[in-house]
Amino acid sequence: MNIITRGFSSHRRSNENLPPGQYLTHDFPVLSAGPTPRIDLATWEFAITNGTGERQTRSWADLMDMPSETFTTDLHCVTKWSKLATMWKGVSLDTFLADVDVVGDFAMAHSYGGYTTNLPTEDLTDGKAWIAYEFDGEPLPAEHGGPARLLVPHLYLWKSAKWVREIQLLLQDEPGFWESAGYHNYGDPWREQRYWGD
Repeated sequence: MNIITRGFSSHRRSNENLPPGQYLTHDFPVLSAGPTPRIDLATWEFAITNGTGERQTRSWADLMDMPSETFTTDLHCVTKWSKLATMWKGVSLDTFLADVDVVGDFAMAHSYGGYTTNLPTEDLTDGKAWIAYEFDGEPLPAEHGGPARLLVPHLYLWKSAKWVREIQLLLQDEPGFWESAGYHNYGDPWREQRYWGD
C-alpha cells in the first residue's frame, strides 16, 4: 500500500548549495529600494568612520591602487533566488580596516541614494566582506551597485549595500532601511532569517 499521496513530494532542495527556501537562478535579478544613482568616478569616495568619529576617505583612484582580490561566491536574495559561483573583483574590508582604530561592535553601511543597512562589525572582517567593483570580469553595472558595492555574501543580499559610500562603525546597533521595515536584523540565509521573528 502506498502511504504517500500522489503528487506530494518533500521540499528537498535541488542543490545542496542552496539555503532552505531558495531557488536557483542563472540570471541576475535587479532589485532596488529606490532609483539607481549615477555616480561620477571623479567625485566618488568611500569612507570609514569609527565609533569615535575618526574618518578615513578614499577616492576611486585610491581604491584602484589598493590590493584587490578576484573571488567566486554564491549570492542569496531574501526574495528567495540564489545565484551560484558568481565572480567578483574588489578590495577586502580587512584592507580598509587595517589602518582604522576599529572602535564599535556594529556597523552601518551608507549608500549614495540614502540606503542604509546594519551589520555586526565582525561580519565585515576575516575575509568575509569586500568593496566590489567588477562582476564577471567587467566593471560593475550601476543596476547591480556600480561603480562599487559592499559585498557580504554569507548574508542575504540586502546586507550587501549597492552604491556604497561609507561604513560607519557604531558603539550600539541601529536598524537600517529594510531592518526598520521588518526585515531580520542579521539575515543569515542558512537560518532563513528573512523577517523579524525568523
